[in-house]
Amino acid sequence: MIDAALIEEAKNLLVAQKKDEVEAIAKKIIADGGDPLELMNAAFIPGINTVGDLFGRGQMFLPELMQAADAMKSATDVINEALAATGGAQEEKGKVLIATVKGDVHDIGKCIVVSLMKANGLTVFDLGRDVEIDTIIEKAVENDVDVIGTSALLTTTMNQQKSLEEALKSAGYKGRFGTVVGGAPCTPRWAARIGADAYAEDAQDGVVKVKELIAQKRSALSRGAATVL
Repeated sequence: MIDAALIEEAKNLLVAQKKDEVEAIAKKIIADGGDPLELMNAAFIPGINTVGDLFGRGQMFLPELMQAADAMKSATDVINEALAATGGAQEEKGKVLIATVKGDVHDIGKCIVVSLMKANGLTVFDLGRDVEIDTIIEKAVENDVDVIGTSALLTTTMNQQKSLEEALKSAGYKGRFGTVVGGAPCTPRWAARIGADAYAEDAQDGVVKVKELIAQKRSALSRGAATVL
């Protein structure tokens, strides 16, 4: 178990947007035998959630939010590298494409989702924020992913998720890729209304929903293969 004081220090460094120091403490804790997943779950995820709360209350501004997200990405890279080195994420359990939709530059929640998915053995293609629908579809096809996950943090950008569903149907890809939507203004009702396959309430729920969609897809493929035989 990682010392509680180190956990608190790592969390506070992230909240303070100290990217280099976040990376350094993550490497040190892991080098000293700390569990990468414990570090992520006990320090960095609570830290980035604190950042989100501060931003929501107007106590942190967009430039600081972006710096914190950058620090979170550095921490995630260190942890995922450690997991790969120890065999923590060797078995590929599916491919997921993640993006924050066009017009939206918020991606803290997406960073958490990406971290947890990688830690659960999923191969993740993170396209970042402010991503065009055509780019999402192009990269999904190029990487032959199982699921497309999109985040919208603004009510003004939610319709991009609807437009993605329509574009997938028009291109004949709706059955090929499962779709998950998330973000503060999104709801299960919204997901059902636009034809998305699932709604993710938070990062952990996102992992659960993606795994369920991948399992459903593989089960359907297995049944199809059995029918052919």
